[in-house]
Amino acid sequence: MELKKAVTFMIISTLSFACMNGIVKHLVHMNAFQIVFFRSFSCLFLTLGFLLKNKIPILGKKRGLLVLRGLVGVTSMTLFFMSTKYLPIGTAVSLRYMAPIFAGIFAVIILKEKIYPLQWLFFIIAFSGVLVLKGFDTTLSSFGLLLIFISAIFSGLVYVVISKIGKSNHPVVIVNYFMVISAIIGGVLSINNWVMPIGAEWLLVLGLGCFGYFGQVYMTKAFQSVKTTKIAPFKYLEVVFTLLLGVSFFSEVYTFWSLLGITMIIVGLVLNVTYKSSNLKKIK
Repeated sequence: MELKKAVTFMIISTLSFACMNGIVKHLVHMNAFQIVFFRSFSCLFLTLGFLLKNKIPILGKKRGLLVLRGLVGVTSMTLFFMSTKYLPIGTAVSLRYMAPIFAGIFAVIILKEKIYPLQWLFFIIAFSGVLVLKGFDTTLSSFGLLLIFISAIFSGLVYVVISKIGKSNHPVVIVNYFMVISAIIGGVLSINNWVMPIGAEWLLVLGLGCFGYFGQVYMTKAFQSVKTTKIAPFKYLEVVFTLLLGVSFFSEVYTFWSLLGITMIIVGLVLNVTYKSSNLKKIK
């Protein structure tokens, strides 16, 4: 019963993130910084409302690390939004999921954590998927791939910074810092290239924050319901849902090599998460 509930939560989460990705793709006529602003500003109403309602200190502890998390996060998010102008949205999302690999490497260097030998094999499988994507699918933009690759590196750094923050802050405090910093940076850097939303676009830009927020909330609920090994693989449903949105609403075409590369990336990452979690369980 608990697993069924967790899977339901994760499906809601991945659908929410996929909808957010679809909106980002639809708003390609806006610059990435403006999308960052709307994504963050609309989410602020939810995060601030939660903190005020529950009387949780907004400024939190370890403020330097909280600011760093925000800066690293907004860099990753901006590059991801930029990449969607050059890549199919499903490809961009799947490549951004390379972040755990970089997080693992950074964790070894910065946090002195251990990577098990077999994990390197899973990393190689995922990286091979990237090579298949670029080497055999000549339609993919090299610049777009560069943007999403750097985005994944910064996303991996986010994991490390959050680990350094630890449990000293409520999760929503961390997210709120991220949203505040992103709204400020996105707002300032989009002033000179501002495109005013028209009609239904206002609902879409507000939906960015709402879908992002509920995606985070239900993902957290899913991981709180059951052990990580049981639910983590379902996180990659976001790639599948986003692929379907790309094909259905944006007439995106995925070649055999694209789908093979994306599959290899997902398989490598799922095996890594499952294997690492099972080893941590044995240690405990």
